[in-house]
Amino acid sequence: MRTDTFVTARVPIPQLEDCVLSIADHFTEAFHAEHREVRDLLLALIDAFKSGDSAQVRKLVETLSEAIGPHFRYEEEAVYPGLLPIFGRQHVDKLLSDHDDTIRGIRELAELAELVMLNDLEEIGEDQAAWGIELVREILPHVSDCDGLSIMVETLPEDDVVHILATRDAARETNADLLTWARTMRARHV
Repeated sequence: MRTDTFVTARVPIPQLEDCVLSIADHFTEAFHAEHREVRDLLLALIDAFKSGDSAQVRKLVETLSEAIGPHFRYEEEAVYPGLLPIFGRQHVDKLLSDHDDTIRGIRELAELAELVMLNDLEEIGEDQAAWGIELVREILPHVSDCDGLSIMVETLPEDDVVHILATRDAARETNADLLTWARTMRARHV
């Protein structure tokens, strides 16, 4: 009979008032929260498609586009350029290509929601729901892949992270939804 005892070191938990977030920590918290919001919207969209709820699908697609627009904007204007020296052009181009695919996917989801609305359907058909779910599932991996970029941003000089956060604030202030931003402000067109 084995009687090994595992001992773990106890690390004191700092008091809340002793905790001071660094600029990188502030970025990471905001970045994670945005990805969680998008993840939750995408998962809710799958549920709405499964239940055939056309009104909920329309609402979620609109909310998703609103949430992703400012996020993609500051990623492309500040995060990706900041990470270029670390990742190199090839990986940054892949990240941009992932954004292209997501924009196309959201555009198709918006068109699907619009088609349902124009046809005055209260419920989404099985084929439409299956297509919508497939589009959402194509977008989901970018959410988790992108969330990992925060550990690389932590390695950047503080001034670079401050620039990223300022660009985030400006993108959120403009508050263009994804499709409007992609059509009117984004340098790269899809």
